[in-house]
Amino acid sequence: MTTAQILGNLFPSAGDIPEKYRLDGQTEQREYLVDGELKTWPGPLAQVRSPVYLAGANGDEQVILGSTPLLDADTALTALDAAVRAYDRGQGLWPTMRVAERIQHVETFLGRMREQREAVVKLLMWEIGKNLKDSEKEFDRTCDYIVDTINALKELDRRSSRFELEQDTLGQIRRVPMGVALCMGPYNYPLNETFTTLIPALIMGNTVVFKPAKLGVLLIRPLLEAFRDSFPAGVINVIYGSGRETVSALMASGKIDIFAFIGTNKAASDLKKLHPRPHRLRAALGLDAKNPGIILPEVDLDNAVNEAVTGSLSFNGQRCTALKILFVHEDVVEAFIDKFNAKLATLKPGMPWENGVALTPLPEASKVDYLHSLVADAVSKGAAFVNPNCGEARASFFYPAVLYPVTPQMRVYQEEQFGPVVPIVPYRHLDTVIDYVLESDFGQQLSIFGTNPVAVGRLVDTFANQVGRINLNAQCQRGPDTYPFNGRKNSAEGTLSVHDALRVFSIRTLVATKFQETNKELISDIISGRSSSFLTTDYIF
Repeated sequence: MTTAQILGNLFPSAGDIPEKYRLDGQTEQREYLVDGELKTWPGPLAQVRSPVYLAGANGDEQVILGSTPLLDADTALTALDAAVRAYDRGQGLWPTMRVAERIQHVETFLGRMREQREAVVKLLMWEIGKNLKDSEKEFDRTCDYIVDTINALKELDRRSSRFELEQDTLGQIRRVPMGVALCMGPYNYPLNETFTTLIPALIMGNTVVFKPAKLGVLLIRPLLEAFRDSFPAGVINVIYGSGRETVSALMASGKIDIFAFIGTNKAASDLKKLHPRPHRLRAALGLDAKNPGIILPEVDLDNAVNEAVTGSLSFNGQRCTALKILFVHEDVVEAFIDKFNAKLATLKPGMPWENGVALTPLPEASKVDYLHSLVADAVSKGAAFVNPNCGEARASFFYPAVLYPVTPQMRVYQEEQFGPVVPIVPYRHLDTVIDYVLESDFGQQLSIFGTNPVAVGRLVDTFANQVGRINLNAQCQRGPDTYPFNGRKNSAEGTLSVHDALRVFSIRTLVATKFQETNKELISDIISGRSSSFLTTDYIF
């Protein structure tokens, strides 16, 4: 397919959009959630633009989806005050509630959330350009994550329902909330990644101020009533607006106990510095990554290519877990590029709702210009376009650019492109690859493709202390959600997974006494009289 065909037929006219996926006009959202009430914002609004354009007589026109509240710092602080009151120094209804009851609230929310599947999926497509299959997958995976979190908490609580006797000391250990959490998610997974911090924070008894991502913000609107109706007042508060104004004020207040953020390490560092009591701030951060794919000379080339194409270009490469740079041995690099380009040519460009579409418009307004600058820099320093239609663009759409040979002098060698640019680095000696990983500022994941057990084993040992996950003959990825998801260096702080997140958003408290008859009687009376929510042997089935 020629460039002209790809780009010329890319954007639809209004009448070409299937009825099921058409928008019902623009959405002017003024509601935000504070202290159990949907409040109306009377002030300025932020326009929400779609990456989708419509072709018309006057050229391409960007679709305006609506608007969301542009809250100021004072309004954001009212949400924080509500969360602080609901937590009430650990004495509030939510942090003192029995675990089984908190679980019921989360289950109620999940039921209400599932009712909004169609609305949220449609907005995922229109707001961030995620194709239909992946949008449905994101919604369903988020629901599965909530179920898994509930089950993990039940298991954790069951293990905590017994007393332990050590060195004549009788004790019970339970996990309890930390305080007030600030949760911020990323635009590329505005539902799934956001909820991997939001739900554990809530279910462990913390109160939350939640600010949706800068893109994919309207899709939270269908869930506001579910949040309001499923949790006690002040437990979950949802704000909108410029992070620079709203979030900065929240952090500077010193009232945030947990900072859950998925974004850039620079933004996370800047926000953490605003907190006046950093030793009291626990952080759970998913940050930048520059995940390399390493193709060894002895390799199943077909598998390596399939995984590399998907790993580097799924959702247009807009994933922290994407393969951001490929190191390919000189002996196989030409064959690898040929096969890679053949596979790339099968990826269908188009609109998110179209059947089988893999390449879609990019939601960030400046992304196409940024990618062009990366490509131009690489070409000026010796790289070449090696795939047809390389880097061709129309409005918000950028056709993947495969660049070869990429060298350390090029920006794309170090920068996280977060888009459909695939840098290929040829190497002769493994030291080239090893040095890259050891010297990198990032350490989330990497992938090793090879069949030689000696070579693969050596690299596993070399990289085990460099990244959070090593993938063998497979692309980088987050799932399954029960596995650890973390990173080293500037790629993460803390570990997020179903089990780990429950621990990140809580702290262990021990109640202990000397193992004496009077103390045993006291504990027994407390338990039998249900005088304590903490000291209990309740078993959650």
